Amino acid sequence: MTDLSADSLKLDSQLCFKLYAASRAVVRGYKPMLDQLGLTYPQYLVMLVLWEWQATPPELPTVKALGERLALDSGTLTPLLKRLEQLQLVQRQRSSRDEREVHLSLSAAGLALRDQVPPLKAALLCDSGVDLDSLSELRNGLDRLLAQVKALS
Repeated sequence: MTDLSADSLKLDSQLCFKLYAASRAVVRGYKPMLDQLGLTYPQYLVMLVLWEWQATPPELPTVKALGERLALDSGTLTPLLKRLEQLQLVQRQRSSRDEREVHLSLSAAGLALRDQVPPLKAALLCDSGVDLDSLSELRNGLDRLLAQVKALS
């Protein structure tokens, strides 16, 4: 068994804490943009996937596939999707082949909402003053980390 140094148990030494704090800060930074779109951050993530699917449809655009893409369970997704449906951005339809399968699609309003995102996101990035190359490197590093952590489970 390895002897843990006192420093290794400090909060600021914890990668998980740094990731958590950074995630919360980024979501807070997105809030003004999301308020203009009328979305919460989790709803925005759902819309991002559905916009991707609009361009490159998966074989089955289902709630299950969305959950796998976002690493969320159906218990978390169902209320999000209900709210997006109430906002008339998303449509859910049970499969005629298998009623357990729920297919997702964007409404016209959901598709139109996509056009509002690029200028808002550009303003967000400009206002942040963050170096885009650094963000790209960080995203690539996080992709590698996520792949390694997934491989362990």
